[in-house]
Amino acid sequence: MPDTGSSTRRQWQFDWRILLFAGVFLPLLVSLGIWQLERAEEKEQQLLQWEQQAESLSWPRQEARGLSNGRPVTLQGRYSDLTWLLDNRTRDGVPGYEVLTVFYPDEGSAVVVNRGWIRAPRTRDRLPRIDVPDEVLEIRGRLAEFPEPPVLADSETLDSGWPRRVQALPRAQAVAQESTLAAKVIRLSDSEQAGAYRADWEPDLMGPQTHYGYAFQWFSLAIALVILTVVASYRKTGANNDNDNG
Repeated sequence: MPDTGSSTRRQWQFDWRILLFAGVFLPLLVSLGIWQLERAEEKEQQLLQWEQQAESLSWPRQEARGLSNGRPVTLQGRYSDLTWLLDNRTRDGVPGYEVLTVFYPDEGSAVVVNRGWIRAPRTRDRLPRIDVPDEVLEIRGRLAEFPEPPVLADSETLDSGWPRRVQALPRAQAVAQESTLAAKVIRLSDSEQAGAYRADWEPDLMGPQTHYGYAFQWFSLAIALVILTVVASYRKTGANNDNDNG
């Protein structure tokens, strides 16, 4: 019987192209997997904060403890006549606006309240009619960031009067109208409150399990790359190869 063990074997053969390919893509795949794990951890913390039945702090107490996104708050006071209509907001494929109105609490700083979504009229030269309650109200909501514009985008508007249509509302632009504004916006927690429109906010639909799944895929690709690199770097050698070399 022929001695196949002595006539055919594998040995490492250096191929700089294979190693260069692995050296470039392996760190990339591993870093993508780690990033997805970090995103999953962030989402778990966000969902925990959103779902927890934490005490809904009054506005002065919340300001004293520091403003953090997602925190539930309650305020008592009045809406002002300063309302911005945040343009290009769709719900169920229907164009509309988000209604942002300055609210003056009985205590503490004034704050912009996102009262929810309203359908846009059929023509751009018309704005929707916005009703502003004139009585003292208690509102409930969660803290959020100002709707900042994309990088280098022009957030100014040529509209005058109120309500005023805007593409974005940086805090600096809002402060130009009301200097005492807080650093956060409040999104109303539901549509049943006085002065609310369609205020059915939800946290990000991509939960932590989705990010864990992506991380598993990236790490699996990294492992597969290592295995393929090792296999491709070992070449068969044997009697025929030896004779050819001789």
